[in-house]
Amino acid sequence: MLRSSEKFAVIFFLAGSLLVFASFMGIETSTYLMNLIGQIAAFSLLALSLDLIWGFCGILSLGHGLYFAIGGYLVAMHLVKVAFEKTGTPPDFMLFMGWEDLPAYYFGIESFAYLLFIVISVTLSISLIFGYFSFRSRVTGVYFAIITQALVYMAMLFMFRNDTGFGGNNGMTGFSEIFGLNFRENKTATVLCGISLAVLGLSLLGCKKLVDAPLGRFMRAVKEDESRLRFLGFDTVYVKLTAWCISAMLAAIAGLLYVPQVGIINPRVLSPELSIEIAVWVAIGGRGSLVGAIFGAVVVSGLKFILTGLVPELWPFILAILVVGIVIYLPNGFSDGAKVFDRIARRLVSAPRRKLES
Repeated sequence: MLRSSEKFAVIFFLAGSLLVFASFMGIETSTYLMNLIGQIAAFSLLALSLDLIWGFCGILSLGHGLYFAIGGYLVAMHLVKVAFEKTGTPPDFMLFMGWEDLPAYYFGIESFAYLLFIVISVTLSISLIFGYFSFRSRVTGVYFAIITQALVYMAMLFMFRNDTGFGGNNGMTGFSEIFGLNFRENKTATVLCGISLAVLGLSLLGCKKLVDAPLGRFMRAVKEDESRLRFLGFDTVYVKLTAWCISAMLAAIAGLLYVPQVGIINPRVLSPELSIEIAVWVAIGGRGSLVGAIFGAVVVSGLKFILTGLVPELWPFILAILVVGIVIYLPNGFSDGAKVFDRIARRLVSAPRRKLES
């Protein structure tokens, strides 16, 4: 029998597959709605990536925006190269710098297979190096969170430079097509939304299988009492490093899915605010529940899309009130809320029965 996480994984995958199928059957959908759902699906995958390392290993990262940006910038390079080769129109940063051609590190990036290889290679390299030295040095708790925040901030400052070939302050935009599909067509938005939902479903299922496997039990043991685990002779460094690298890969995939749907990427994705917001999604949804992290991302990012259009100046205050309320009344996020509502519902159902019996 399927458990809740597996049920949601199947629902996401089937919904995504149906959307892709519908797009190729010529069924029209709302481009705005497809873009909105696709972006929220990418954010949900990003929240899932943090929940894997924070909810099950007890390692809080305030720098997951770095891996999100890696996937986003690399797919933007792919899209810029494809557009440049097809139209011959150079991107804005080339005109600004007076370059006649793209930098050498754009070589081969027009191939989607090569793009995936580069995303995996770069993400694994950075997460392995950073994770190994951090975990080997036994950096934990707030100190680890501060280091991750410093790392993503350093990356943001670097990407603001105009001579990097990544668009500088203005970022990268002007994408024309992906998978041979024109971005101006409704079909493209539907396909990207469907792929995002399907990938979210597969990732959720994979994470559920992982946390139920022996590695998942070691991850929980690290969270509960890492010192005792080391005393028993287990090397916790490689447990944390494995979870960290998987988490980083999921965040990079989220960035890869997000950028084609918004049509732009700039250094703001590396801002500390986004990385903190990811932690807020997970905290509100409920750490260590997987589905809770997705629910938190859907609720908060959905509210943000709506309220920033209506009362943009009030959104930070609304988010702050929501976070404070959750921390005080539901320490484990909405997963606690579900239990509270379940208890209330049971009492309401059982109250008339007790009166009849008395």
